[in-house]
Formats: sequence, C-alpha cells, structure tokens
Amino acid sequence: MSQRAACLAVIPARGGYKRIPGKSVRCLEGKPLVGHAVEAALESDAFDRVIVTTESREMAEVARECGTDAPLPRDPSVSDGFAPWSTAPVDAHERLDPSGRAFTNVCQLMPTYPLRTAGDILADYDQFVRTGAPSQVSVVRYGWQNPGWVVRRDERLILASLFEDSATGPSQDLQELLWPTGVIWWAKAHALHRERTYHMAGGTGWDSPRRRGVDIGTEADREMARVLMNATEPRTD
Repeated sequence: MSQRAACLAVIPARGGYKRIPGKSVRCLEGKPLVGHAVEAALESDAFDRVIVTTESREMAEVARECGTDAPLPRDPSVSDGFAPWSTAPVDAHERLDPSGRAFTNVCQLMPTYPLRTAGDILADYDQFVRTGAPSQVSVVRYGWQNPGWVVRRDERLILASLFEDSATGPSQDLQELLWPTGVIWWAKAHALHRERTYHMAGGTGWDSPRRRGVDIGTEADREMARVLMNATEPRTD
C-alpha cells in the first residue's frame, strides 16, 4: 500500500431487495454475493479499508464473517430502492473521513456483480490513476445487440425505429456504444464530496470484460452468473 494513494472501498449492501429478498446474503457457488465483493477487494490489496455499509443486521453479520472490519450501519433513509447509487459511498466517506484527509480515492463495489476479480480492480485503478480523471465508472460493450437498431412496438404490433439514421445501415457502420455497469466505480474523494455522484464532468470509463457485467437482479441472472463462474474464461491474447 505504500506505493498507492489511500483508498477506501465501499460495498453497499441493502437488505430490502424486492425481486430477490436478501439477495446480497444468499449464496452463489458457496459464498454470499457480498462475500464475493469483499474477497475481490481484499485480494486486490488496493485499499486501506474495506467497508460494507448496510441497514440490515443480517447483512452486517455476514459482512463480518466475510472478513471486513466492523460494518458501517446505514440509515434507512439512504437505503431504499429510490436512493441514487452514489448515496451510500458519499455517506460512508463523509462519516468515516469527516476531515477529508484520510482517503484520496473512494471506490464503490456493488455486491450484485459477483464475477469481478481482484485483477479487474487493479486494472481499473491503474487506468484511473493514469488518466487523472476525477471519476471513473466501468462500462461494457454492447456487442451484436447495438442500440442503433432498437425499435418500439405499438399496440398494433407495428415496429418503429428509435434511431432512423442507423436503422438500415450495416453493423460495421454503427457507432460503438457502451453501457455503464456497477462493477467498479472510482472517484477522487474531494470530487465525490463536491459532486455527490460518480457521474461527473471529465469522468472516464474502464472497459470491463462483458462477463463481469452480469448484475444479479433476478433468479435468471443468478443462474447465468453460476454458469459463467464454472466456465473457462476465453483467452484475450
């Protein structure tokens, strides 16, 4: 850690998920979702402190068992499904570091992305430092499902293109578009305090491998993540 700026990892783990109740404590391949996030953070050795912030006593106990220090209790007012994604790390940083001097960077690792690795965190961090950007969010490429061809369908089942200019063009002429994911978000602590969000002017994007972008929101997502965890990762060289 002596060669790195002081970094805080915040893992926001609500207890009030509706589609999959208590999903962050449910096991995937023998480990709760929050445990996968904690493990990747600790193995990366990128952080001076790894915190799970939650309003749930059950979640807090699981976080302790996964190896974090005392989980940070979160007020229910910033724990519902309507609070912006950046609320938890902003709240955690300001409570843990009210002077703004303890941490240089604040990273958010959402527990619903269990395929991230310690190597992903380090690769993302290296780009964040190299660019000097105030913030950085992970993104994935759309691949063959490019939004340039997206259509609407009315009550008569008639289709209409949303983007007429690209609706009939060949795939190689479509502009490359990216999808922000919650795999890894970085921000300079002072910028996060000022902007209250990771989405800020000058923010950059880190190309996350597509398989890392599986976000556990449904049982089908859990099954997809399970399959990918047991599949051999394709070589990129």
